[in-house]
Amino acid sequence: MDTTGTFAMNDSLSKFNMITCLNKHYEQSEYTKNIDPLSVSTCWYSMGISKDDWLKLMNIIDTLGFSPNICIDVANGYTDNFVNFCKTVRETVTDKHGCKPIIMAGNICTPEMVQELILHGGVDIVKIGIGPGSACTTRLKTGIGYPQLSAIAECSHAAHGLKSGDKKMGLICADGGCRTPSDVVKAFAANADFVMLGGMLAGTEECEGEWKYEYLTKPSNNYKQFWQPIEPGYETAKRKVELTFYGMSSHEAQNKYGGIKDYRASEGRVKKIPYKGTATEVMQDVLGGIRSACAYIGASCLKDLPKCAEFVRVNRVHFDKSL
Repeated sequence: MDTTGTFAMNDSLSKFNMITCLNKHYEQSEYTKNIDPLSVSTCWYSMGISKDDWLKLMNIIDTLGFSPNICIDVANGYTDNFVNFCKTVRETVTDKHGCKPIIMAGNICTPEMVQELILHGGVDIVKIGIGPGSACTTRLKTGIGYPQLSAIAECSHAAHGLKSGDKKMGLICADGGCRTPSDVVKAFAANADFVMLGGMLAGTEECEGEWKYEYLTKPSNNYKQFWQPIEPGYETAKRKVELTFYGMSSHEAQNKYGGIKDYRASEGRVKKIPYKGTATEVMQDVLGGIRSACAYIGASCLKDLPKCAEFVRVNRVHFDKSL
């Protein structure tokens, strides 16, 4: 996402050994200028499946070599064209010396397609989730989607069952649906190998995009932690108040990157996200929730979480409108 997949986000999340899939709309010069060869394990290159995306990838490889890990991101992964594109990328980025970058691709939500992408597309990590994102309206506009917890459980079972000898062939990344740390815990408990966050990190200091600011001549001590000084020489200071956050299939995003086509509908919403502080603070809260969950159920490590967790179906739950 162009608001959260930033170089600044990678700088913060890499301290936790977490991956940032960079905004696919960054210019090639921005990649080569900002990506340190030592950071490619956490700073992943994102792309679509257009001809321009392919040419940009080839230029990136010419500059950085075969080391960058790749996230191939489309809204609909249920096409032969998508599978064939993933296969072509796999064959192209695997060099003669055996360097084999990790490829993550999606989105899909069914076990059969997980197997197709791993076996025939050469994908290492399959991105799971159609419709659950906080800024996504695909289910409302198209009726297409799958309950995210069920999708994670079923798709992980399909991915983990594929083996080459004694080695697992595929992993999954749960993409979308996490609004609180508890949702991250549930995704891991349902056997996700990775969990991708967008909306939970929207509104943090590291985000780029359309910010609304407040200005004060003398910042109050009550707001000290949220005030950011502007360029030296100015007497005023400014505080980030809220960020315009939107799905990448929304009118906002489509108009920003080429204009919406007359045969397409907007499948994303635009929201105003209050400033949250830093991504570090958000992730410390998430990690604290995961650690506490493991302590509650007796899991000694994250890998044991699915083995120790038990899901209970309920018919009535309260709903907090503030979430």
